[in-house]
Amino acid sequence: MRLRPPPRAVPLPLLAGCLLACCLSCTGGDRAGGPDAGAPGVGDRLFPDAGNGGYHVGHYTLDLDYDPASGRLRGTATLTATADQDLSRFDLDLAGLDVRRVTVDGTKARTSRAGTELRISPAHPPRRGAHFTTTVEYQGVPRLLTDPDGSHEGWFRTDDGALALGEPVGSMAWFPGDDYPSDKAAYDITVTVPHNLTAVSNGELLTTRPASGGRTAYHWRSAAPMATYLATVAIGHFDVTRSTTPDGLPLYVAVDPRSDDAETAATLARIPEILRWEEGLFGPYPFASAGAIVDHLPRGRVGYALEAQNRPVFPGDGPPPAVDPVTLVHELSHQWFGDSVTPAAWQDMWLNEGFATLTEWLWQEHEGGPSLDASAADAFADSANWAFPPASPPDAAAVSAAPVYGRGALVLYELRRTLGASAFDRLLKAWPAAHRHGNASTADFTAFCARFTSRDLRPLFATWLYGAERPAHL
Repeated sequence: MRLRPPPRAVPLPLLAGCLLACCLSCTGGDRAGGPDAGAPGVGDRLFPDAGNGGYHVGHYTLDLDYDPASGRLRGTATLTATADQDLSRFDLDLAGLDVRRVTVDGTKARTSRAGTELRISPAHPPRRGAHFTTTVEYQGVPRLLTDPDGSHEGWFRTDDGALALGEPVGSMAWFPGDDYPSDKAAYDITVTVPHNLTAVSNGELLTTRPASGGRTAYHWRSAAPMATYLATVAIGHFDVTRSTTPDGLPLYVAVDPRSDDAETAATLARIPEILRWEEGLFGPYPFASAGAIVDHLPRGRVGYALEAQNRPVFPGDGPPPAVDPVTLVHELSHQWFGDSVTPAAWQDMWLNEGFATLTEWLWQEHEGGPSLDASAADAFADSANWAFPPASPPDAAAVSAAPVYGRGALVLYELRRTLGASAFDRLLKAWPAAHRHGNASTADFTAFCARFTSRDLRPLFATWLYGAERPAHL
């Protein structure tokens, strides 16, 4: 959840321009290399340098060692990938940090740096279709990155450890990778920290073992594919609660003691209830465990919750409560919409936030608060939601602005009114099932919706999803 102030007014793109697909080609040359060099970016319309071409990653093994006193991180990242073309060279995304050694299939590779690109020239270039393994040894003090809208992501240093948040491109602050939503992979993340601290990450905790120097190593595994921006690590003092839902789903909740107020505890205790309610709407929960992380950071450094895969993160840096029920409902709904079904490109972000915002409205009605119609009417009346069409953010600074949330939810609200509640309820389950653990675009969604009605939905999407003007009425 990255709701931020709306951007300054900018000229709206024409509808035809909005419908242009961003370049997601993983083949061909790049701006600085020959025809067999993987591209240094996938050509995303909003983040053109994000990601890389020429390969896709199947698995990350991250072995991290962190010293909170100095803020220094030592890491070894091992990426198992498949070449989409013959590769004389390929790039990984990495911001800062010193690279000590890189090998490809066990043989040392030549490297160079260009901004956030780590350029790797293997001694034995992988052929198209080949599986290859790249190992990067690196170290340094990870840094915060500043997004185009002025917010921060990357590696937040806390007074007792650290917190890593990655949306949209912050994961490259702490590990090298193919930092783009469409390249999802499995992860093994081992974090070694001082013995009195805890390291929490995505997936399931496999082992906790003693390490040299009186330290402790925590090994987490995410078997389900995960986008880089959804990976997280939290290091510090945590009160950890391990339990299961009535259906047997394991829960792992880690809360910084300074943020462990009574209201937050009461809200987090509702995770099983909320998950059961959301399963009733969206179908089976898509991951092997669930939970939450509540970390204490210097006030104002984060300012948002984030739907890290199967373990959303909440900054406990303000007055109590650190977590409220509506925000928890929002972030847990992202496990279906955003984490399991991940956007194909950053301009498809409304598919995450529109569904999550609609879920908020449905929850509030379920809890005896404003009706769904009342919430939609409020969103319709809010001028901030009409700064641009939700499927067409004008620039990178607008990727998490108000229209992506409020107007994105209005698209779904209007779709529900057009399809009827029964057909829309079927759609809510069928969409995440059809794209489980994959990626989907806006075009995929609009085409999918046609299956649920004989009516022509193009006028609805032209008005609510792509239209430049607010309609006369809801």
